[in-house]
Amino acid sequence: MKYVLVSGGVVSGLGKGVTASSIGVILKACGHRVTSIKIDPYLNTDAGTMSPFEHGEVFVLDDGGEVDLDLGNYERFLDITLTKDNNLTTGKIYQSVIERERRGDYLGKTVQVVPHITDAIQDWIERVAGIPVDGRDGPPDVCVIELGGTVGDIESMPFIEALRQFQFRVGPSNFCVVHVSLVPVLGVVGEQKTKPTQHSVAVLRSLGMNPHLLACRSQEPLSPAVRDKLALFCQVTPRHVLNMCDVSNIWHVPIMMEAQGAHKSICDILGLGGYSNMNLTGWRVGLAEKWDGLSNTITIAMVGKYTGLSDAYLSVLKALQHACLAANRKLDVLWVEASHLEDAAKEGEGGEHAEAWRRIRSAHGILVPGGFGSRGVEGKILAAQYARQHMVPYLGICLGMQTAVIEFARNELGLADANSAEFEPATPTPVVVFMPEGSTTHKGGTMRLGSRRTILQTMDCITARLYQADEYVDERHRHRYEVNPTMVEQLEAKGLRFVGKDETGERMEIVELTGHPYFVASQFHPEFKSRPGKASPLFLGLILAASGTLDGYLSGKTHITSSNLLSKEGIHAAPLANGGH
Repeated sequence: MKYVLVSGGVVSGLGKGVTASSIGVILKACGHRVTSIKIDPYLNTDAGTMSPFEHGEVFVLDDGGEVDLDLGNYERFLDITLTKDNNLTTGKIYQSVIERERRGDYLGKTVQVVPHITDAIQDWIERVAGIPVDGRDGPPDVCVIELGGTVGDIESMPFIEALRQFQFRVGPSNFCVVHVSLVPVLGVVGEQKTKPTQHSVAVLRSLGMNPHLLACRSQEPLSPAVRDKLALFCQVTPRHVLNMCDVSNIWHVPIMMEAQGAHKSICDILGLGGYSNMNLTGWRVGLAEKWDGLSNTITIAMVGKYTGLSDAYLSVLKALQHACLAANRKLDVLWVEASHLEDAAKEGEGGEHAEAWRRIRSAHGILVPGGFGSRGVEGKILAAQYARQHMVPYLGICLGMQTAVIEFARNELGLADANSAEFEPATPTPVVVFMPEGSTTHKGGTMRLGSRRTILQTMDCITARLYQADEYVDERHRHRYEVNPTMVEQLEAKGLRFVGKDETGERMEIVELTGHPYFVASQFHPEFKSRPGKASPLFLGLILAASGTLDGYLSGKTHITSSNLLSKEGIHAAPLANGGH
């Protein structure tokens, strides 16, 4: 087994996740089987209880793992399915060691960070790295490990020490360190400064690890003199100083790394072959260049409560991009803070209420993603009402489905006090209720999580035709409230069709509105399984409806072929036929 460690220095948020994912792409394009592990040094056992404002979205895996958003990058870039064990946290490690201590596994020894915690980290990495991905033959050839945070952080010290030891456990020919650092430009002088990277590498080396390659983040390409200076003072060869300058979209990053020979350098360090056959033509033509060349703009109003941080909706944004790639449309997201749609009497400085409604009215489609808590819920309900009454294409996800059902109950069934028990526990008309098996005392890992089956109730619905499925679809969930099954008959009598239910028939999974061009909502999160070459059907439906081409697509008159959707092979290895189309 070969290992590539991606560490970071100077500041967080430099793009270690995209760098690690891109390394996986170029190694996979060389014909190697790749898996990924993300190390998060925080004490939480997982990301499930963390605020999106602080940490970005919580990404959900098939097995129900609530993990760091970088695992979403890995899955999308590499087109693989990971497990919760691919996200390693301080909380998980300490929990496992303490459990072993309580069982007496350490035979009375004093349990310490070294060697017990560091050994547990190494054992975890080795075990997870050897698990075959997606049932493919044999274990992976390479495991890309991303170490969260920046070197020198107190909380990451046990992991740094474990990885220092690990390089000797596996042998130097099986371990490659790629260090991501910042090369800033200060003031009006315009000079690229190497000192932050020098200091960052010095810290890494003082902890016992020498970087084999530097991935230097900068706004503009590095000058040859700066590259040589970094090589000299950081003790790497100039060709191992990779310039990761800003690009128009993240799909250019693997191409940029290939152009600088990163695949050759990593393969040489690890004693891997295959790079002579490496080809990213499909990735370049079908993703990076195609995205840059899109010109027919579609505007989607994203109505949420975390709109100040786009990473809170990262997978939703990526799913929109994948759908736009498939439909040949350029995406323009209009961010709408849900609370700004509410009572005009709450108008603040700057005219937020008027601006929010201007964005809603100017959008080709409206999307209400998932979320928790009561803030902004009435605004989401108003957005759903506007989309329903004005025939604007609408996609609701999780809470976006629940708010659409609440709005319909209030305005079509005349139940003015209809609400969710989440926001008003004593509501006399609970349209959305707490799941029977849910926990009222513990938050972490107690929701309905992971891949669950949705049984399609009819083939005569938009969803079945978009999924091209006859019986069921499997999608990932993350919720603890659901539509009240006792209200379903009343809602359906007025035209709100629940076309997808769980295997018991008691949980409502997909709803559509009769007579509307595209009013679809799901209790599950379709964004988590969307891929660049395989857009989520519900997101594709929204983009097609917003562009006025959904009817043609569903009737077969408008056909999205391989010219629009990349095959797995086209993305990762071979060039696509007909000039990449």
